[in-house]
Amino acid sequence: MRSIFRRSKVERDASPSSADDNGLSQSEEKQQAVDVAVASSDLEKIKQAHQWDPNLPKAKLDAVQKAIEDEDANEIVAADRLFTDNSPYEEVRAAVRNVDGGEVANTVRAWVIGLLFVTVASGANMFLSMRTPAINFPAIVTLLLSYPVGCLWAATMPTRVFNTFGVRWTLNTGPFTIKEHVVITLMANVTVGYAYSTDALLALQGKPFYDINLGWGFAFLFTLSSQLIGISIAGTFRRFLVWPSAMMWPNQFSKTSLFHALHDKSKSDEEIRNGWRISQYRYFFYVVMGMFAYYWIPGVIWQGLSVFAFVTWIKPNNVVVNQLFGGFTGLSLIPITFDWTYVTAYLDDPLLAPTHSHVNTLIGLFLLVIIPTIGITYSGALFSEYLPMVTSQTYDNTQTAYTVSKILGDNFTFDLEKYKSYSPLFLSPTLALNYGLSFAALTAALVHAGLYHGKEIWYRFKTARKQEPDIHMKMMNKYEDAPDWWYLALLLSSLALGLGTALGYETQLPWWAFFVSVLLALVFVVPTGMVLAISNILLSLNVVSPFIAGFIIPGRPIGVMIFKVFSVITLGQAQTYSGDLKLAHYMKIPPKVTFWCQVVATIWAVFVQIAVMNWTLGHIPDVCSLEQSAHFTCPNGRAFFSSSIVWGVIGPQRMFGPGSLYVNFNWFWLVGAALPVLLWVMVRKLRINFARHLNAPILLGAMAWLPPATPLSFSSWAIMGLIFNYGIRRRFHAWWSKYNYITAAGLDAGLVISTIIIFFAITLPGVTIPQWWGNVDVYNTLDASYLAILKTVPDGGTFGPATW
Repeated sequence: MRSIFRRSKVERDASPSSADDNGLSQSEEKQQAVDVAVASSDLEKIKQAHQWDPNLPKAKLDAVQKAIEDEDANEIVAADRLFTDNSPYEEVRAAVRNVDGGEVANTVRAWVIGLLFVTVASGANMFLSMRTPAINFPAIVTLLLSYPVGCLWAATMPTRVFNTFGVRWTLNTGPFTIKEHVVITLMANVTVGYAYSTDALLALQGKPFYDINLGWGFAFLFTLSSQLIGISIAGTFRRFLVWPSAMMWPNQFSKTSLFHALHDKSKSDEEIRNGWRISQYRYFFYVVMGMFAYYWIPGVIWQGLSVFAFVTWIKPNNVVVNQLFGGFTGLSLIPITFDWTYVTAYLDDPLLAPTHSHVNTLIGLFLLVIIPTIGITYSGALFSEYLPMVTSQTYDNTQTAYTVSKILGDNFTFDLEKYKSYSPLFLSPTLALNYGLSFAALTAALVHAGLYHGKEIWYRFKTARKQEPDIHMKMMNKYEDAPDWWYLALLLSSLALGLGTALGYETQLPWWAFFVSVLLALVFVVPTGMVLAISNILLSLNVVSPFIAGFIIPGRPIGVMIFKVFSVITLGQAQTYSGDLKLAHYMKIPPKVTFWCQVVATIWAVFVQIAVMNWTLGHIPDVCSLEQSAHFTCPNGRAFFSSSIVWGVIGPQRMFGPGSLYVNFNWFWLVGAALPVLLWVMVRKLRINFARHLNAPILLGAMAWLPPATPLSFSSWAIMGLIFNYGIRRRFHAWWSKYNYITAAGLDAGLVISTIIIFFAITLPGVTIPQWWGNVDVYNTLDASYLAILKTVPDGGTFGPATW
């Protein structure tokens, strides 16, 4: 009845009598009535989709609500235009242009250059990932290098048009277009991180580890299936994670800004922004050069600037001072760093994340990590007085690193007698909290999605592409979509490959456990994808997956490892490819082109990565051993091997089961489920406005990366984000809207280039850096030496429980 009444009032507002008074023709009157009716329908969809949107200014939501309640035609049209003329989000308007130039995207040039960079980047990243310290070539390197290559191609290659079996094509379609550039970057994005499954393959094939080689076929099928399942899930769920305007995906803003800057080379802007007139193109390269030169200071000349824990320099041997103010194993209560790598190490560039992410991270860091860690440590709970505060290292009862080989029998089986004569596994206070907060973050994500987005998810399931109005979706509608059956067929075929891999080889993974691993990713893809798309905070199954595997397939370390890959990598790839789909959406790349460039590039990258990995294992002497002369120690494979032993051999039952030291951390499952309910009551029932910006999955999920992250990384990340996205945005808004995201791209690009050159010029050949106080004595502290421990076990002594 209400909708019928509203429609009649809208038509009344646009009635002929009122139209005659304004001198409108009958056709104009009819068009006005139709426009208002459409706008009214739009507002209902907008209200449905954005009522809990933390990134949308409350004023816009209030305008929508008021227009719906007042049922005034002018108000309805005005409110609708807030969402349809351009993106309702200022961040999107600053980084993405609401135009589609119609440039060509699917060209021979884009495919050749794209596959060339896929080959080089995937091979290099795989090779270098096996070395300590590891380094990789991120997507921004490909984005930058492919631009001059594309321009050179356009300038030199012939423009002759060929006709092959009725298909007309050419090597050179003219100037190198922005859409070709995006296609190349989308293809290269699959190589940003080497395939996660190769960590498991290194743990299997490495001689210091399992030393089991199941052959090329297994390696290829295992890697390919885990990658393709992620792509298919991303495409299947794009109606929830890509098409809605609320799914902003802030991690794409630096790329979209950089694309526009590179392809718009004007020297200056006609409009002055807070006194600045320089073009984004020139400004970007100035920032790159500035960061490139600057990073040599904390990277080489004065490395003490990276962790500027000056209080510990004053009192280097005071345990409590080093625990509270240290930046390596301490809580960094005075967080100072002059190293951009520390700021961006775990939560990406802070200039990309919205303000509510920075606030939630600071609150979570203080309430869920710093205060509990202080309480655990100084109360002596969990024997924490014998352990460093912040480290991902696990310990035995002699305060040394836990040696898993001491509890293994034949064929990597668990030996209970050896375990009882050796030691239980001890976790630092922050690592124990890491497990608990990881449990809580995932239950919080599920409950949060149900409470805040349940109706929205159902609405998007029903409407598909006909969702609330969005300028970018409207422009994309002119391109034929990649059919859902393409993604469904890809999902079924990749599942078949994965199941065949699990059953056809000695993987210790039963068929039902394979489906559980994939189902785990499917359950969490929408909740965690929404959190990432809204806040730029990544939630992972990295802890929960082996925890569950250890319970359902105990005593099968290799099976736990395979289970972890098919759950963690599937979810991770789905999140990554969803972001890539949003990049293509923003840049108006035809969906069918996006589908094929992702699939083809992924398949080819798998071939390259497996070939490079097997060549390295077969041709470098002593590869993966700690004594390897060139430092090819396979750090990721080693970590994967140790994790599989801990969860598959010791098992979660002995760590978190009844009677175990960490049994109480199972309460975090309930804490995670309860916190979204509490915040929902505060917002919905108690009408506490500030609670609208608190997000339980962010509060809990960001903290689940700490350790290996340190409080210094998190606090400096949040502070820098607030400086730019709150302080500068409010004080110098015009500057922020034009230069913020291109600043992020420039800082990251300059840092990457500088890091790569330092690695190959100094680190790899072993060149000695300047030996002075700023590079030597700053590390002579208990904090930097991992010795900031309240109690020390005497020689030959132990700590912990008498029996276990």
